[in-house]
Amino acid sequence: MLNAAFHITVAQIRELPSDSLAEVAFAGRSNAGKSSAINTLCNHKRLAFVSKMPGRTQHLNFFRVDDGRFLVDLPGYGYARAPKAQKHVWQALIGGYLSDRTQLAGLIMIMDIRHPLTELDRSLLEWFRPSGRPVHVLLSKSDKLARGPAAQTLLAVSAELRKMGMNASAQLFSSLKKIGVDQAEGVVRDWLGTPKKNPAQVEVLGKPQAG
Repeated sequence: MLNAAFHITVAQIRELPSDSLAEVAFAGRSNAGKSSAINTLCNHKRLAFVSKMPGRTQHLNFFRVDDGRFLVDLPGYGYARAPKAQKHVWQALIGGYLSDRTQLAGLIMIMDIRHPLTELDRSLLEWFRPSGRPVHVLLSKSDKLARGPAAQTLLAVSAELRKMGMNASAQLFSSLKKIGVDQAEGVVRDWLGTPKKNPAQVEVLGKPQAG
């Protein structure tokens, strides 16, 4: 699991951490399971909040994984009841971050496997595509479908991403059943440049040097 801790909440671009070396952002439509995915990958029940606090959805939440390496929880999109002013703030903050943040290594997109590639998902993908940065799609709540239909949905989504010309990959994921957790963690670690050490490696590294 990723060992992450809350670092900072950012409301404006100028507040972004200056000591960052690499970041992986998490995006998803509201209720797609984004917060649950982050919590599961970090083995933490309440690291990312499914918050109903007014204004919280306008912010970027940074979680430190290692020195200079962060997970970034983007506001969920698709809030039909959000006032126009709030939507404009969201668009300015997210747009500025995704288009201009040089430390952004890749984007994890969470989609409910029962409703993948919604119009909002497609809009974000099309907007993000010119950056050339990689996208990895987590088809969340995959335990809600039988194995056959879930596999078919994964194939269909992967084919559609190729058709869109995206530098993208996709996988099945379930926070509840812990499906695909290791695969998703591997993608995040690869992007951040934080390889996972197994116990044997830690023991060897911890031995004193001879002579």
